[in-house]
Amino acid sequence: MRWWPRTIRWKLLLGLVLLQALSITMFALLLVRLQGRDLRRHTQQRLGNQVTSLASQAQEAMLVNRSDWLAAAVRMMGKAPNVAHAKVTDPAGMVVAVSPGLASRTVLDPAEKEQIFLIRGTNARVFTFGRDRWEALQPIYFGTTLAGYAWVESDRVWDSEQILIVVRGTFIFGLLWIVASSLLVWFISRSISRPLAILHAGTAALMKAPENSEGFPLPVDGDNEFTDLIEAFNGMVASIDEQRSGLNDTLSLLDSMLANAPIGLAFFDRRCRCVRVNHVFAKLIEVPVSRHLGKTLPELLPEPTGRQLEDAVGRVFSNESPEHEIEIEGVGGKPRKPWTWLVSTYPIRTIPNQVRWAGLIVQDISERKRSEETLRKTEKLAATGRLAASIAHEVNNPLEAITNLLYLLRNFCDLDEPAMRYVTMAEREGKRIAEIAQQTLRFYRQSTQPHRATMAELLDSILDLYQGRMNTLNIKVERQYNPEMDLHCYAGEVRQVFANLVGNAIEATSAGGRLVVRARYSRNWEFPSVSGVRFTVADTGYGMEQEVRERVFEAFFTTKENTGTGLGLWVSHEIILKHGGVVHVRSKAGRPGEPSGTVFQVFLPDNEKLITLPRTSLA
Repeated sequence: MRWWPRTIRWKLLLGLVLLQALSITMFALLLVRLQGRDLRRHTQQRLGNQVTSLASQAQEAMLVNRSDWLAAAVRMMGKAPNVAHAKVTDPAGMVVAVSPGLASRTVLDPAEKEQIFLIRGTNARVFTFGRDRWEALQPIYFGTTLAGYAWVESDRVWDSEQILIVVRGTFIFGLLWIVASSLLVWFISRSISRPLAILHAGTAALMKAPENSEGFPLPVDGDNEFTDLIEAFNGMVASIDEQRSGLNDTLSLLDSMLANAPIGLAFFDRRCRCVRVNHVFAKLIEVPVSRHLGKTLPELLPEPTGRQLEDAVGRVFSNESPEHEIEIEGVGGKPRKPWTWLVSTYPIRTIPNQVRWAGLIVQDISERKRSEETLRKTEKLAATGRLAASIAHEVNNPLEAITNLLYLLRNFCDLDEPAMRYVTMAEREGKRIAEIAQQTLRFYRQSTQPHRATMAELLDSILDLYQGRMNTLNIKVERQYNPEMDLHCYAGEVRQVFANLVGNAIEATSAGGRLVVRARYSRNWEFPSVSGVRFTVADTGYGMEQEVRERVFEAFFTTKENTGTGLGLWVSHEIILKHGGVVHVRSKAGRPGEPSGTVFQVFLPDNEKLITLPRTSLA
């Protein structure tokens, strides 16, 4: 009902008003009924007395034959406030005297004439006729002779006003009673509605901002049941706030663990749809965190990886038991390379004996796998290096004998011109073999103490070592350095750096390309006060893309999957940093019809104490 108020206060007020109005109305109706009955009885008695009085006065006037007395008696009776009119008639019913207002009436109404025949004796008769008209009739006798009749009609307006006076008084009393009761209920309901309003406002504020405790505890005013209710509500809010504080601390710890855990974490419902992941998992599968919610693993990962993980999650719900260290392999990333994940699954129960979610733990062990493989390759390379050093050492003995024999042939044998040319060629190739063996031993037996080394000799030894490969590929070498230039350094380690740079340049350069090796005195790009030598190794090879160039000095990163270890440039970078140097790399990947190539620039300070500078750079 729209007209019915919503608040308790107005419901009480309106209900009370309606109840009192109904009660007063029923009381007024009952009072009118009772008053009307009493009024009729009193009217009958009054009319009887009034008509008897008029008949007595008329009898006296007729005895002395004073018509003026008779007229005065009738006139005086007609002026009574409760009399409509009065009259006197003869025995035939002809009007003899009448009160003012009925002077024109000289005969009785038919209904009044009928009453004449109904009268008995000398007693008055009260009757009703017409529209609720009350009238009294009294015969007038002189002894036994009928002299006429006295008539008195009641004023019904006056009678109605008596009832209205009672009704009016009743309603005035009822209105005052309703107002007084309403005021009393208003103040009483205020003591009820005010605490309820406080509770309502507190509940609404708690629902709107559960974490905002401003405005609590609610004010307590009075000492009644509502006061106890508000105090209980304040205690409940304080308990909730305390529980929320503990829950927030727990959630913060869990969120921190989830966000900062070094492993991928994901959670799935019974339909194998994702409900939450951390950033590590999102990074592993290369899908943003915002796109995981509600997706299945086959929708997030390519086959067969997505299906394998979904099967593992499904087994958690069917078996209700965890599974550990499931190894899954695939290929992905930029650049694309093989990866290996170690996956574990476990059930999450919110209530006993019911698995609601399944947790997925993913650990990327690709680097560990590659490290293990690289360590195996490195061990092979180390063994190969030791074997090569042993072979080089053993080659020197027969090589020395061959060199002596060639010397004897040249100086003590009478050889013709063609044979002498062959001896010369054999001596030249023998020297080359001796140089290669010497370079091999130099790499293996590097000096452990820094000393001043001639850079031209060091660079020439590296280029001579790769001369055969460069001749095969018809690579043109440009040597741009001062033969007298020297530098205080670990010569063996510096030789290893440039061996890696030159070797990589040769591998990246196609037949007919060009290799530039340059060295000159310079200063540190970041610390101009530091002097040293700047080395440049530039090639016209196929170059590197941006993502490859940014990772060339990372350990185990290689673009040569079958032959590379990913350690050469990483070791070279560490050596450069050990000397307090810096290295810059520029590269342009090859495009059809466009030049390409790579330039490595290395600055090594001429530092007698080899104290590492406070800052180095890699660009």
